[in-house]
Amino acid sequence: MFNLANTSLVTHIKGDIEFRNVSFAYPTRPEIAIFQNLNLRVSAGKSLAVVGPSGSGKSTVIGLIMRFYDPSNGHLCIDGQDIKTVNLRSLRKKLALVQQEPALFSTTIHENMKYGNENASEAEIIEAAKAANAHDFISRMEEGYKTHVGDKGVQLSGGQKQRVAIARAVLKDPSVLLLDEATSALDMSSEKLVQEALDKLMKGRTTVLVAHRLSTIRKADTIVVLHKGKVVEKGSHRELVSKSDGFYKKLTSLQEVV
Repeated sequence: MFNLANTSLVTHIKGDIEFRNVSFAYPTRPEIAIFQNLNLRVSAGKSLAVVGPSGSGKSTVIGLIMRFYDPSNGHLCIDGQDIKTVNLRSLRKKLALVQQEPALFSTTIHENMKYGNENASEAEIIEAAKAANAHDFISRMEEGYKTHVGDKGVQLSGGQKQRVAIARAVLKDPSVLLLDEATSALDMSSEKLVQEALDKLMKGRTTVLVAHRLSTIRKADTIVVLHKGKVVEKGSHRELVSKSDGFYKKLTSLQEVV
């Protein structure tokens, strides 16, 4: 799918991300446009929350940044350079994705974490687990960090899996953090621990997050509301809730806390 010839290696990313007139349709459904001339921007080190109803293209934003797909038209740039012109493997080394269902391998917690940085020392692994609010529950397990997680992490709870995935992202030390509904499948107590870990991880990094839960998005520097593949509102949480008949106000009114 991707032309890897004549691509440059990524050695450093500041993390300025921009969608310039991006149009996109999934290859399996080319007649259905997800985006038409989408323009989005998040400055290096800032956070952008993408919200909207189902089917509005929220997760597609993250999929395009990860280059699971390429735009059919327009440009997706990081630090001013179209990501199609950079080496895909080297680009992804600078990105960390935490999804609703984290991808854990059928091996130990230790090995799953080390996947973020194969050269990490034992001390760094423990520090990463502490940063992810994972060290305490790992230490209580009979085999500690050598505990096997089972197929797709089946031996761990949802909150535990997410914290292992976050610890892996901490070790990776990415320039850009992508969060796709990272807390939506968790109960309240697990969500609090995971959100605390994510807040620490987000500091100083460019973050693009897709979420339904208000607790996850309200602190983002900028929130954009997508509707039918277009940006219909943009601003901070405070700015957007002040628009009495706005899209964001309607979305948040469905939740108890505003």
